[in-house]
Amino acid sequence: QVQLVESGGGLVKAGDALRLSCAASVSIFKITAVNWYRQAPGKQRELVAGLTDDGDTNYATSVKGRFTVSRDNRKKMAFLQMNSLKPEDTAVYSCNLILWLDPFDTPRQFWGQGTQVTVSS
Repeated sequence: QVQLVESGGGLVKAGDALRLSCAASVSIFKITAVNWYRQAPGKQRELVAGLTDDGDTNYATSVKGRFTVSRDNRKKMAFLQMNSLKPEDTAVYSCNLILWLDPFDTPRQFWGQGTQVTVSS
């Protein structure tokens, strides 16, 4: 059973930075697409950042210029660098990866369990 393990969340002050990481629990061939979502209490889940297989990125307007999504296929990990954090960034952040488990497989989608990010003012 493939699971995505996230790390890097925590409690920080406004203006601080955090880097979230997302890795598969088993050996994989390749990460193609990366998406990071967040959900704040009482709000709908929103797409924060996306990275396509071709390297194109897209960001929510509220995080553009502050957050950077990336992947490292040598380490088989995905990241979300979050700078200049604001209290309104407080949410549970989840990674969503499209993975090739092996070169002969078809791409599959997996979700992380979520990691809490809390930004105090």
